[in-house]
Amino acid sequence: MAYFERLGAARFRPTEHVSGAWDESTQHIGPALGLLVHAVESGLAARRGDPMVISRLSYELLGVVPMDAVDVAVEVIRPGRTIELVEATYSHGGRTGIRMRAWLQQSRDTAAIAGDGFDPIPPPDQMEPWDPTTVWRGGYLASARVRRISDGPGRSRYWVRTDVPLLAGEEASTTARMAALFDIANGMAIRADPTAVHYPNIDLSAHLVRPPQGAWLGYDTRVTFGPGGLGLTASVIHDESGPLGTIAQSLTVRP
Repeated sequence: MAYFERLGAARFRPTEHVSGAWDESTQHIGPALGLLVHAVESGLAARRGDPMVISRLSYELLGVVPMDAVDVAVEVIRPGRTIELVEATYSHGGRTGIRMRAWLQQSRDTAAIAGDGFDPIPPPDQMEPWDPTTVWRGGYLASARVRRISDGPGRSRYWVRTDVPLLAGEEASTTARMAALFDIANGMAIRADPTAVHYPNIDLSAHLVRPPQGAWLGYDTRVTFGPGGLGLTASVIHDESGPLGTIAQSLTVRP
């Protein structure tokens, strides 16, 4: 069973693997983030023949979405020959739950000057398996395979993968499949017991320097709670070839 089943050209039904960690009657937004990338990439392939790659994904989480059919819409906001800005929305019953904007760029060869300043993390086989359902509810977290090193409250290094397809009967890119795992970061470096403190994120921004490869997505994550109800989950993300970008999530912290 996949995360979603297609009901029409722009309508999708979530499966049990999408149920949320805070409330199982609502969707975990993780799979939706991947579905929106798939929609943007499908639209790109339909309207132009030259390849482009995603450099930034910015999601605004406007409200919870029930475990029910949703509609996805895609619009090109800023067309261009080498750079485009595309917007996608994820709606239920005419109400938008997620709004995403994606910057896409034409790829060019910069291998001769490539480099990064991020710290490496141990590979998956050097971390112990960890079951996220010991802390979190819902089908989404149950669908994830995790290998993790916990470095104390609010800090973890870990690898995540899933064997659940993004969309039944359709091939999705590695970028779309990995985007469906981006939002897992907020639950992997636990700063406070989630039965005592709720800290859902209200947005997510991912910046990528190259498309991800392989099945595993690695994270070096730090969670910060401020003194006035605000929080931040910040991650450097990796595949098995090395660092590939960053993810930031703004939190509302509610004891």
